[in-house]
Amino acid sequence: MSSIHPGTRVGHVHLKVADVDRAIGFYSGLLGFGVTQRYGPQAAFLAAGGYHHHIGLNTWESAGGTPPPAGHTGLYHTAFLFTDRKALAQVFKRLVEARWPIDGAADHGVSEAIYLTDPDGNGVELYVDRPETEWPRDASGTLAMVNARFDLAALLAEAD
Repeated sequence: MSSIHPGTRVGHVHLKVADVDRAIGFYSGLLGFGVTQRYGPQAAFLAAGGYHHHIGLNTWESAGGTPPPAGHTGLYHTAFLFTDRKALAQVFKRLVEARWPIDGAADHGVSEAIYLTDPDGNGVELYVDRPETEWPRDASGTLAMVNARFDLAALLAEAD
């Protein structure tokens, strides 16, 4: 069996949204991604750190649309990897201050994650990885991820 090159990464996610400005308000105004380009009133591209785009948003087929009903196939969530706990804590603080609902949080052993939903019903994971040397493994060396409690109060204390 062939394998993909180990340097391959997910480059960006492109979402169908009901309202581009509302989606920009979430991804830029709340999460902090910068708008790198507007493509008329129907699309926008956003990024972190000067990249051309990590997120594409468009209403080409979805203007005014509703989220897909539960129990159907589609995107489960988009995950955004932060550089460290402080960066994650700063975004979490903005979410708390905006009273944005949090769907859940978990310590997976390999990472710590916060789960929420964007204005269009798309799942969003905000997370930070632990160093690979700290990842939990079983006796045979196989990865042994967990789903433990993530202390969000402790994370929030790191935001300042």
